Amino acid sequence: MKVIETERLILRTWQDSDFRRFTLMNQDPLVMEFFPKTLSQEESADSYRRITDFIQQKGFGLFAAEEKGSEEYMGFIGFNQPTFSSYFTPCIEIGWRLDRRFWNRGFATEGAKACLAYGFSSLDFKEVVSFTSTINTKSINVMKKIGMTFDGEFEHPNVEHGHPLRKHVLYKLSRPEMVEDLALRSSRQIKKEKL
Repeated sequence: MKVIETERLILRTWQDSDFRRFTLMNQDPLVMEFFPKTLSQEESADSYRRITDFIQQKGFGLFAAEEKGSEEYMGFIGFNQPTFSSYFTPCIEIGWRLDRRFWNRGFATEGAKACLAYGFSSLDFKEVVSFTSTINTKSINVMKKIGMTFDGEFEHPNVEHGHPLRKHVLYKLSRPEMVEDLALRSSRQIKKEKL
């Protein structure tokens, strides 16, 4: 079922046919560079069940991303609720993971912006966070592009002490900031149209 549509993407509920590509993506060392390890088929199956169960229970989650036209499964973009304890939890997190065939084309930014608009307008979220390892500059750049602002650093409790990925950055966006940003963009668009 389609949930969100953008110019180039469809974000939808998961299909059984997505599982193979999802597993291959999780076994790709480049895709999983900023995670402690790649995932086995069994670990991907557990992750797949958690993602689909969450969507069934909550009505939102990490949606399967599909490229329009080709209808190819690309990965996922959407929301999660972290289960670990930190100074900013409980919270709603926005995240993404795309097959590397779809990197460097703005898909993560496009999908994440649409998710934020959906989350604030249809799901009534008050605040959304995103976090990643401090060395994951690509994801940090996406966070900045979608309007999120730096909120601090923390040690991820699920990453072992001494691991180079343990230190994380936290970015946030609140509903008033989102509304203000959309209003500013709309104002710029009206000015362009008048010129």
